[in-house]
Amino acid sequence: MTSAFRLLAAAALFFISAPLFAEDEAMILVAHPAFRDLEYRQTVLIASPAPNGGHVGVILNRPTRRSLGSLFPEHEPSKKVVDPVFYGGPFSRGALVALVHADQSPGSGSVPLMNGLYLAFRANTIDHVIETTPNDARYFVGYVGWRPGELRSEIDRGLWSVINADLDVVFRKDTEGLWEELLQSSKRIRAGDHPLYALLAR
Repeated sequence: MTSAFRLLAAAALFFISAPLFAEDEAMILVAHPAFRDLEYRQTVLIASPAPNGGHVGVILNRPTRRSLGSLFPEHEPSKKVVDPVFYGGPFSRGALVALVHADQSPGSGSVPLMNGLYLAFRANTIDHVIETTPNDARYFVGYVGWRPGELRSEIDRGLWSVINADLDVVFRKDTEGLWEELLQSSKRIRAGDHPLYALLAR
């Protein structure tokens, strides 16, 4: 892949320069209907604590019309990826990140989100995933980051509901209607009462 892509991907690495966090701390965030920010309106995210004390994640229900092969036409393994590339968030929009379903870390520059799920930022690790298990991952342009205390503040303000992270949700093929479906589920859970909410106080 191009050197420009590698430089953009490197911009994300400040999140993973410290010891990694526990694997069971990922959460699914469901945007409140009143959250009108165009970046996050009707979005579903997976998020997890980052070593800097903030949080990092990607938007799960914003597929683009581009394939990985169309983004990297000179990289033959990219053409084997079946799913479209997703828009992951406004941070480093030109960088490719990957949610990788694997029993162990796919390589350096990867952070565990939950059992069997890693978020890979480093270009050579993503290259390796594409070249070996291209369809055991989902690929995103950009990601979402929160400063320490920022996500907790957003949840306190009612912008997000929190539900359990689930691999079926993360890798759901058809994400149309996902926000509406999870919104109905989240109405039965007050974010402040959810066990995962306590993680935000750390």
